[in-house]
Amino acid sequence: MAEPGWDSWLATRATVRQRRGLQREDTAAAGLFDLSSNDYLGLSGHRDIRQAAAQAALDYGAGASASRVAAGTLPVHRELEAGLCDYAQRQAALVFSSGYTANLGVLAALGGPGSLFILDAHAHASLIDGARLSGAEVATAAHNDLADFTRLLEANCSAQRPKPRVLLVVESVYSVFGDAAPLPGLAALCAEFGALLLVDEAHSLAATGQGSAVLAAGLAGHGRVVSTATLSKALGSQGGAVLMGGPGAVALRDHLVNTARTFIFDTALSPAAAAGALAALRLAGPQRRGALAENALLIRDQLQAHPAVAGHVEAGAGAVLSVKMPSAGAATRAAETLAAQGISVACFRPPSVPDGISRIRLTAHAHHGHPELSAAVHAVARAIIQEDS
Repeated sequence: MAEPGWDSWLATRATVRQRRGLQREDTAAAGLFDLSSNDYLGLSGHRDIRQAAAQAALDYGAGASASRVAAGTLPVHRELEAGLCDYAQRQAALVFSSGYTANLGVLAALGGPGSLFILDAHAHASLIDGARLSGAEVATAAHNDLADFTRLLEANCSAQRPKPRVLLVVESVYSVFGDAAPLPGLAALCAEFGALLLVDEAHSLAATGQGSAVLAAGLAGHGRVVSTATLSKALGSQGGAVLMGGPGAVALRDHLVNTARTFIFDTALSPAAAAGALAALRLAGPQRRGALAENALLIRDQLQAHPAVAGHVEAGAGAVLSVKMPSAGAATRAAETLAAQGISVACFRPPSVPDGISRIRLTAHAHHGHPELSAAVHAVARAIIQEDS
C-alpha cells in the first residue's frame, strides 16, 4: 500500500518550516510586558468594557443566535453602528463578526466581471483574499506609489474593454512597516477617474490623532471613500465594520446587507462583543490617543538612540514600529530572548512580511508608564544588537 499522501505532505511542510525558521506557535503572552498586541489603548481589560460586555450577555445571551438578516440583529448592533458613525463622522455603518469578514464581504459585494480592483502591494491578507474571491479583475500597484496607481487607472481607461467599476484598495496604516497611505492623493485619483477608494482602518481607528485616518484626511463625508475597521485592536473587543459617507452611504449599506455573503450567511456579532466595542468608543478619546502617540514616539526615539539599531528602525505613522532583522532565525531568537526576560514582541517573518525581510515589530500602548516602557525598549535594543553582531 502506498504511503498516505496527506501524512507525507504534512511532515514535509513541517520540515520546511523548521528549516527556514518559519514555525509558528499559538502561544499566549500572558504575564509579559506587552509590546506585541494590538490593544493600543489598553481597553480590552478596562472595567467599564468588561461590565458592558457582561451586561449584554445577561440581557441578550452569549450569542446572537442567527445572522443579521435572519433575526440576529439586536438593539446593541444598531447602537454600535450609530456609535461608529458618530465617532468617525460617517453617514452609515454595518457591523460584521470580524474585520476579516468585513473586508471579504465588502470586496465580494463590489466585485464581479465589470470590476477592477487595484490593491496596494502591501495590502493585508484579508484584502487580498477578498479581492481573489470577488470575481473582479485584480491588479497590484507599487506600495504607496501614486504614479503606479495612476498608470494602472490610465491603462484601464485605454483598454479595449475598460472595466466600468474601479476600486482602489489600501490600508490607512500598514501593519508591518507602520507607514501611512497617501489618502488625499488617492481620493483625488478616484475623483479624476470615477473610482472608489476602500481604506482599511484596522490600525488607525481610535489609534491615531483624530481617531480616524479618513477623518483626518478630510474624507469622512466623501461619497467615493469606503472604510473598514476592526473592533479588536484599539477598541479592545471583537468584530469588524464597514463605514460609508456621502449621499450614497445608505444605498451602499443596503447593497451590502443584500449581497455581502459574510454578512448574510454568518451569525451576527455576539452581543457581548458589540457592547464592549460600544463602551470602548466612549473611552477612546483624545487623552488616550495622545498618550498612545507619546509612547510611540518614546519607543522610536529610544531605539534610534542605539547606533547599532537606528539604521534598522522603521518608525511608522501610527503606533507600529518595526526593526529589520538579518534573518527569520535571528528575529525568532530575539523574540525568544525577550520573552525569557518577560517582554512580548511580535516576530514577523515570511510570508507575513511583504518584502521578505524578517522584523521585530513593536506596538505602543497608551497605558504604559514611561519608566517601565523605557526599560523594556532598552532590553529590546540589546536583544537586537546581540543577534545583529
